[in-house]
Amino acid sequence: MTSAPTAAPQDRVFIFDTTLRDGEQSPGATMTHDEKLEIASLLDEMGVDIIEAGFPIASEGDFAAVSEIAKRAKNSTICGLARANFKDIDRCWEAVKHARSPRIHTFIGTSPLHRAIPNLDMDQMAERIHDTVTHARNLCDNVQWSPMDATRTEHDYLCRVVEIAIKAGATTINIPDTVGYTAPRESADLIRMLLERVPGADEIIFATHCHNDLGMATANALAAVDAGARQIECTINGLGERAGNTALEEVVMAMKVRNDIMPYRTGIDTTKIMNLSRRVATVSGFQVQFNKAIVGKNAFLHESGIHQDGVLKNVETFEIMRPEDIGLVQKNIAMGKHSGRAALRAKLKELGVELAENQLNDVFVRFKALADRKKEVYDDDLIALVADEQTNDAHEYLQLKKLRVICGTDGPQEADMVLTIDGQDHHIDATGDGPVDAAFNCVKMLFPHKARLEVYQVHAVTEGTDAQATVSVRLQEDGRIVTGASADTDTIVASTRAYINALNKLIVRRQKTAPGNDTKTVSYHSK
Repeated sequence: MTSAPTAAPQDRVFIFDTTLRDGEQSPGATMTHDEKLEIASLLDEMGVDIIEAGFPIASEGDFAAVSEIAKRAKNSTICGLARANFKDIDRCWEAVKHARSPRIHTFIGTSPLHRAIPNLDMDQMAERIHDTVTHARNLCDNVQWSPMDATRTEHDYLCRVVEIAIKAGATTINIPDTVGYTAPRESADLIRMLLERVPGADEIIFATHCHNDLGMATANALAAVDAGARQIECTINGLGERAGNTALEEVVMAMKVRNDIMPYRTGIDTTKIMNLSRRVATVSGFQVQFNKAIVGKNAFLHESGIHQDGVLKNVETFEIMRPEDIGLVQKNIAMGKHSGRAALRAKLKELGVELAENQLNDVFVRFKALADRKKEVYDDDLIALVADEQTNDAHEYLQLKKLRVICGTDGPQEADMVLTIDGQDHHIDATGDGPVDAAFNCVKMLFPHKARLEVYQVHAVTEGTDAQATVSVRLQEDGRIVTGASADTDTIVASTRAYINALNKLIVRRQKTAPGNDTKTVSYHSK
């Protein structure tokens, strides 16, 4: 067993990242096993204190990912989620026990609405909390407990069950605003009340877990810290179901930039934020909105003449942080077809992207092909190129081998396609209402499915008629939602690859929810 968390300096705030658990619960944000391992590794390197790697009992895939992340983590505590029953907790422990520093996180809904779900009265629920937290603590010295929907739980009862959890051995008590209902003043008052009223509250760490339904997740989390919470639960890019979770980059940079009024510190290497943001956006299929705080494309852009003039004279006139602080390099020096592998490696490293030799070789081949089609390849082109290479795995079940389309004012438009399915090439041609529709019809004829196209978006990566297009699609089939993305200077090719990428994720999701798998029986309510 590992040791329970020791007391930390009062200005130290622990960062608990739940991108791989709560973030992945976003409809369509399914990540593959390898993608989860990669994101966990990046979080570990960035200095995240606790990584909630998944919900081990949800599926064999979740268990395998949590277990492997636990074995590989070098710095972070690895945490798994478990409902308030022995079976969940045992499965969670099996997944995290090989970590250098494991944690079990168990929860139960305590508000009147949530108590009605398992049909437990207050005393029965209190007994279950005592028994399950005790069981978890007998397995692991590091136990976190959450009263789901805490912000809508009666204060007297919340104090009662928090005290029970502490006495049963919980070392961290998380106070979740499960439905994003509370406001900053309430968030702070709740933490203060618990610290004042609950015996033993000063001996454990209080955490805050906020959702963004009313747009106040970051404010609520920081207010809780100001009141005495010392752990923030958050996700990269604020990823999460419904309106998302507290965004890691926002709370970390808020405490860094406004340390004068929020005198707290974290262990996060903020220069790694931008690369992680881009990678999570790619693997989840959830692109970052342009005006998103900290990591949005427009976060450091100035169009107003007054702003531009001020920034040119003194950058501090309109910028409260430096792009370099989050790992954003402002040098946008174009590369071309004469640039070599060493130059490409140096440029990618400058952008915060480090690739293994075989990955670099693959990207270099695609870079050369892109440079032949574009006069100049800029930073955003390279980021899109790497993201596309990482998203479209050469070993996927469906792969686009060849595509030719005929389009114009005289319809119908036609597509001629060779699609590789499980290693075998299949040829077909089809017509459609436009070239994209024709290409998608080819795919549907070769790989029949009932998935409905819910979202189709095209964005130009850079300016000019030779710009790469980044295309994202969202598919829905029998309640399963998946997203796919791809980039290419040919919009039709990018569209088709994004569609195929989504179908490959749908195949994975089908396997994950196949009969005999526990996934469909597990409640994925965010705490």
